[in-house]
Amino acid sequence: MCETCGCEGDGAVVHHPGGEHTHVLPDGRVVRHSHAHEGHSHDHAHPHPHAHAEPDRHRFVRVEPLGVRVLARNDAAAARNRRELASRGVFALNLMSSPGAGKTTLLTKTLPPLLARGPVAVVEGDQATSIDGDRIAATGAPVVQINTGKGCHLEADMLHTGLEQLAPGPGTLLVVENVGNLVCPALFDLGEGARVVLLSVTEGDDKPAKYPHMFSVADLVVFTKIDLLPHVDFDVARARDAVTTLNPRTTFLEVSARTGAGMDAWIDWLDARRPTATEPDTTEGDTMESA
Repeated sequence: MCETCGCEGDGAVVHHPGGEHTHVLPDGRVVRHSHAHEGHSHDHAHPHPHAHAEPDRHRFVRVEPLGVRVLARNDAAAARNRRELASRGVFALNLMSSPGAGKTTLLTKTLPPLLARGPVAVVEGDQATSIDGDRIAATGAPVVQINTGKGCHLEADMLHTGLEQLAPGPGTLLVVENVGNLVCPALFDLGEGARVVLLSVTEGDDKPAKYPHMFSVADLVVFTKIDLLPHVDFDVARARDAVTTLNPRTTFLEVSARTGAGMDAWIDWLDARRPTATEPDTTEGDTMESA
C-alpha cells in the first residue's frame, strides 16, 4: 500500500465482537455484516420461545475514498504553489520517469550549460539517501533533497518545503526531479508549469500503452539513452504514435546524455521556459502556506 496516496489492492477487514465484521472495499465502501445464526446449531436447556431475527447482514455506508481526500488537499497546496511561483518570477517543471530512465544523469549534463544562461535550482525527490542530491550539488546548482520514505511520489506541500529552503529569485528555472515511478507522480499536481516525462529506450516501447495516464499529462516526452538504440528492441516511431494517440498536444525530443546527441535542443527547450528576470509580482500579497 502506498503510505501517502492510499492505493492498495484488497479491501481491509475489521472484526467486531459478536461475529460482525467490516470490509473496507477498494472503492471506499464500508460493508458491515454478521454471520451469526447462519446455519447455527446450539444446545441449551432453556425453553426456546424466542425467535432469531434475521440480521441486517449487509449495511452499506458510503465513505469518501482516501485518495479523494488526499488529492483534494494536494490540489489546494498546488494552487498555492502556483501563485507563489508566479509571485517569485520562477518557472517550475516536473521531471518524471520510471527508475533508471536517466533523470539524474541527464540533469548533471544539463545543469552546467543551463546555469551559464541563468539561475537554476533543483528539488530532488527520492525515497531514501542523498545520492542524487549530492550528484546535483556537484554541478554547482542549488538543490534540496526530499526523501519520501515509503511514499512513491512528491506532493505539493513537499515542493513548498523545497521552495522555502531554496528561496529562488526572479528568473529562476526550478527543476523538480520526482521519485522514479510511472504511476503516482502523474496524479499529484505540484503547481508546476510543465511536465516532462523521460522514456529510456532500454525500457521498451510499450510503456505508453501500459502507463497511459503518465504520458497523457506530458508536455514533453524525452526519449533517453538513444545511443543504445542499435542494441535494443525499441521502435521510436511506435512509441511516439502511442503517446500521440493518448496526448496529441505533446512534443518529443531524443537525447543521449552519454554522447551529447540532442542535448542542445533539450537545453534550448528548458531555457525558453525561463521567466524574465523581473521583480516579483506581489500584487496578490499571497504567501505560501502549509497544506
